[in-house]
Amino acid sequence: MRITRKTAVKTFAAAAAGTAAQALGFSIARAQAEPIKIGLLTILTGPLAFGGIQCRQGIELFLKEKNYTLAGRKIELLVADTGGNPAGAKTKAQELIERDRVDFIIGPFAAFEILAISDYLIQHKMPTMAMAGAIDLTARTPNPFLIRASATSAQAMYPLADYAAKVMKLKNVTTICDDFAFGYEQVGGFQQVFAGDGGRVIKKLWSPLATPDYTPYLVQIQGGDGVVQGLTGSNPVKFMQQYASYGLKGKYPVLGGETAADDALLKSFTAEDAVGMINSCPYSLTYNSPSNKRFVAAMQRTYDDVPGLNAATYYIYGMCVEEALKKTGGRVDDKTALVKALRSVSLADSPRGPFHFDEYGNIVGNIFIRRIDRVNGKLVNTIVKTYPNVSQFWTFDPKQYLATPPYTRDANPPILAQHG
Repeated sequence: MRITRKTAVKTFAAAAAGTAAQALGFSIARAQAEPIKIGLLTILTGPLAFGGIQCRQGIELFLKEKNYTLAGRKIELLVADTGGNPAGAKTKAQELIERDRVDFIIGPFAAFEILAISDYLIQHKMPTMAMAGAIDLTARTPNPFLIRASATSAQAMYPLADYAAKVMKLKNVTTICDDFAFGYEQVGGFQQVFAGDGGRVIKKLWSPLATPDYTPYLVQIQGGDGVVQGLTGSNPVKFMQQYASYGLKGKYPVLGGETAADDALLKSFTAEDAVGMINSCPYSLTYNSPSNKRFVAAMQRTYDDVPGLNAATYYIYGMCVEEALKKTGGRVDDKTALVKALRSVSLADSPRGPFHFDEYGNIVGNIFIRRIDRVNGKLVNTIVKTYPNVSQFWTFDPKQYLATPPYTRDANPPILAQHG
């Protein structure tokens, strides 16, 4: 049989293509056999360490339950302590991405941390699941690789303001928050809804994150019919102790944001200081769902502690990663497809209830209004009202909201029309 030059070329080309395809298949198979690396950016030291440690416990608990295997892929968790500062967050993010070659970042914890590293994360097309609530990263200047299953800094404050005005009938309040981005956005969100409902913020007090003595701020609380505090870390405990000691507890009721009465923090309060405080949060220990019951029992069994928002959010991130990997067949090489899969996650049962993500990657789900009660000698958050399907835009028209300026330290946000 005579072989022509044309036939020979076709034969060799086919063989080469087959070899290349085989090599590609081998390369993909080898990549699939390697563990998926998740980098955890959290705070394990400093004034915000309480929440950062719970974040670590939440994701570790989920992975332990899954034997560190999701969608058939082994998972390796690399933990980095940012120290609670922007420079530390940038250094640790660089190490995780450039040295350790992680496939996901979970974290960072604080708003000022994510603001410091967002551009870097975008540059490296890094799928990122942040606790930090910096609003504009899922709004006016969105990070296309960001997914947030906690809430924006203001998201829990919108229902709190609505409840304060419509149920508690408050008219004039003083606010006190930590003097950084998370505090500014909490106050801005509360004020925007409260003013829209006819209320007024008569004074804004800003305290440094490491404030040991709140007396200089307590003396400024005069007039009005309530106080709204958005303190974080261990600061709510110090503030409420000193607030009660100063004789203000019976004079002005206290309302708190998502970090003001975290379930995991309640053991540090005394009943005299905290009973009666109204607070809002995307998660509640007492929420009655199958997923939350299992989660709370597992936290108590594993860590001899109850979970708060931070642990719940990072546990939920584990759920999101698992669902996303199911959608991609366990592949993590296409970052755009991976983020698309993460943002398409919608769960009917989670520790915080049903949720889905909006087009910007921010969660839409329950916000719980709670009251601190003493039950069987222990402090608990009793759910008094649930606001379902709360988005980062509240009931505002998203286009109108996005056209307004960001919340800043002392600016008064414009009143927007509310629907529903």
